[in-house]
Amino acid sequence: MKDIAWHALTPDEALHSLDASAGGLSREEAARRLAAHGPNSLPAQGRRSAFLRFVLQLHNPLIHVLLASGIVTFWLRDHVDAAVIAAVVIVNAVIGFAQEGRAEKALSGVRSMLAVRATALRDGERREIDASSLVPGDVVLLEPGMRVPADLRLLMARNLRITEAAITGESEPVQKGIDAVEIDLPIADRTSMGYSGSVVSAGQARGLVTGTGEATEIGRIGALVGETETLETPLTRRLDRFSRQITLFILASGLLTFLYGHFIRGMSAFETFLAVVGLAVAAIPEGLPAAVTIVLAIGTRVMAKNRAIVRRLPAVETLGSVTVICSDKTGTLTRNEMTAVRVMLPGRTLEVSGTGYAPDGGFHLDGEIVDPGQDRALQSLARCALLCNDAHLRDEGEAGWQLVGDSTEGALIALARKAGMNLAAATGEFSRVDEIPFDPENRFMATLHHDHRGHAFIFLKGAPERILELCLQDGAGRAIEQACWEKAMKEAASTGMRLLALAHCEVPASMNSLSMDDIARRFMLLGLVGLLDPPREEAVAAVTECRNAGISVKMITGDHAATASSIAKILGLRAAHVLTGKEIEGMDEDALATAVREVDVFARASPEHKLRLVKALQAHGELVAMTGDGVNDAPALKAADIGVAMGNRGTDAAREAADLVLTDDNFATIAKAVQEGRVVFDNIRKSLLFMLPTNGGEAGVIMLAVFAGLSLPVTPGQILWVNTVTAVTLCLALAFEPAEAGVMSRPPPSRSMLTGMLVFRIVYVMLLMIGVTFAMFQWESMRGADIQTARTAAVNMLVTGELVYLFSARHFTAHAFSLETLTGNSAACWTSAILICLQLLFTYFSPMQRTFHTRGLDPSSWLIILLLGFGMFLAVESEKALIRQCRKSFHFFCG
Repeated sequence: MKDIAWHALTPDEALHSLDASAGGLSREEAARRLAAHGPNSLPAQGRRSAFLRFVLQLHNPLIHVLLASGIVTFWLRDHVDAAVIAAVVIVNAVIGFAQEGRAEKALSGVRSMLAVRATALRDGERREIDASSLVPGDVVLLEPGMRVPADLRLLMARNLRITEAAITGESEPVQKGIDAVEIDLPIADRTSMGYSGSVVSAGQARGLVTGTGEATEIGRIGALVGETETLETPLTRRLDRFSRQITLFILASGLLTFLYGHFIRGMSAFETFLAVVGLAVAAIPEGLPAAVTIVLAIGTRVMAKNRAIVRRLPAVETLGSVTVICSDKTGTLTRNEMTAVRVMLPGRTLEVSGTGYAPDGGFHLDGEIVDPGQDRALQSLARCALLCNDAHLRDEGEAGWQLVGDSTEGALIALARKAGMNLAAATGEFSRVDEIPFDPENRFMATLHHDHRGHAFIFLKGAPERILELCLQDGAGRAIEQACWEKAMKEAASTGMRLLALAHCEVPASMNSLSMDDIARRFMLLGLVGLLDPPREEAVAAVTECRNAGISVKMITGDHAATASSIAKILGLRAAHVLTGKEIEGMDEDALATAVREVDVFARASPEHKLRLVKALQAHGELVAMTGDGVNDAPALKAADIGVAMGNRGTDAAREAADLVLTDDNFATIAKAVQEGRVVFDNIRKSLLFMLPTNGGEAGVIMLAVFAGLSLPVTPGQILWVNTVTAVTLCLALAFEPAEAGVMSRPPPSRSMLTGMLVFRIVYVMLLMIGVTFAMFQWESMRGADIQTARTAAVNMLVTGELVYLFSARHFTAHAFSLETLTGNSAACWTSAILICLQLLFTYFSPMQRTFHTRGLDPSSWLIILLLGFGMFLAVESEKALIRQCRKSFHFFCG
């Protein structure tokens, strides 16, 4: 039954295919089919146990080395450093465990879309039953507010409109009927069907159940969500690759050092082992996981203030790396508020400014402002728009203007208010006596009104083709020029506008009721109104900002191609070519991979189409952010490098599949989040740029001593001290760095965490660290200091070198000779002050001296330490100046 195109069958053919009747199934037959087809529910997905999920958080090479280092440091009785390492490991495991638990709720969000109860015919009688017991062949009754409990082929429909936004992405309720439609139409155009999970917004219907559980459209989407693998974030991949590389490097360096020291230099096995332990502990950037976590947490907090809630911590950095944003149209790029943008009056066309339901804006003719109060034709049209209307608008202060009723009617009220109309005054002057509600067969709404002067009027609004048939003349008293009006309609429709025609006629004052016989060809056409869901002004600016930042923006919508194209033009996207879902289905993977690079707008897209588009972009090496709000978006949200769900109108399924939730459903918020993501990426990179050369310098001091056959300038215990105090001070300071200048005017960052320039900086600073530490150790030794004093001076030189380098590392290439170097990041100053206090205790406090075998230093030692530290600072700044000059020369020669 899955392969049957139910929408293309007549009601009788559908009933015959399922061996059913319009009166429903018997209870016995329903029970038999329930046993054959199973319950109308989605299968529960198996989950890993909580214990297993927690243990798997420790499955990381860097974590393995950290654990081994913690065990060794504990064995060496350095309980403080062992505790720091253990705390870092546990905190990261707990955070990862919590994130994974939330991510596994995605399919539960899809399951929550299913109805709980349903009204069906059993044995010819109306019965309310558990929706899970519905079977193919059941006949279900639908009423306003009900959730469609299964996939249905409609047998009877009366003024039925169903909101299918969660399934198709189209925000407007869809008018439904019972006539068979073409077999190859997309889901959004299958007007003879009702799909499980959608909501009845108006009317009544009777439908034949054609699919239940996994066989429904929502079940198919749920299966896609379950089958789609959650991608690792770029940060996860980068850190995993980095962890493996540094682990191999540390193990290789330790083995080489042990073999050389023991077998070539003749050092004892125990002495060499202690040196290797010191080297390993020195080389491991144990502060990195904590620093990364803090950077991400700060980014999460900033994003939350900017209405973006992060559900998975690594997603913060991923945003800074995205190269393509695939965005839904309705409500994200647009306001999700229909707006009258054009009024076509007899002989002239007015453009309408202002967006949304707020009565702000005006009317323009050829760029000139039109006074609506002096325009009788406009006043007549606005009065009809206001009175032939059942919607209401309320000003709710900070929440803005809120609509009660149909969005199209809300747009007409806003239009009338812009023309100076007052609802209370108009309804008081023209009281409504009777009405004919909108009906899809009639395609119009009509209202009968009496005024206080003894006149009666019929106001009419509806589909232009239908209203034109009922009009004898236009508002200027001229005969209807059909060709002119059809030309105006065609032009407006080509821009994606939805059109409504408005008309009126005067009738005898004695008329007190309205029937279809009264709707005859006697009306005066007041004009046409063109409506759009306009782009958000801030979204237009955000799209421009993203494109300046090297990020492509793609619009993927379930709406019609013409509407999508018109919005895309305003947004500044390439709108000349729109790719539809039907065209996507006809493409193989190679053709689609080519098309996604050349096309910015995709219309009438199904869940499978969105998923294919995301994967086609990823096949080109793009990092893709995908926005969505419906259950139909969940598979693509999960497959994208970062999924962005809407918080206001989004479904649970979309939110659970996403990494980021926007509380204002606004594309501009994504642009702000991308900026913060880039700040996070920069700060993680700065943390690496600080930790690797300082840790490498510590390890290099030990390696050089072993290979040169010299006394160790620092002991393993002293190395542990340096790592401990810098891990809880300096290593965390860069997490609080503000944004670099021009962060959104440069291309997305490279895939590698470390570029060639940064690798050179790391090696350069590492050599400087080794050089100044050995120089200090040798200076103390040459002037006759004992080994403990020389080592104390070497440790303080190491720490001072790291301290001065911290302020250079605050900017990648910008110089540090400014007041901002000290004032731009208060965390750097506070952590530096704490570190200085700790080092003074390390040097002069007698319990610390006994623990770490240190001695007090005289003023001359401190003077040399400060001079070498300042020299190191100047050396790093010189390298940065050289890079700036090389960049200038490159830009000069490249034009």
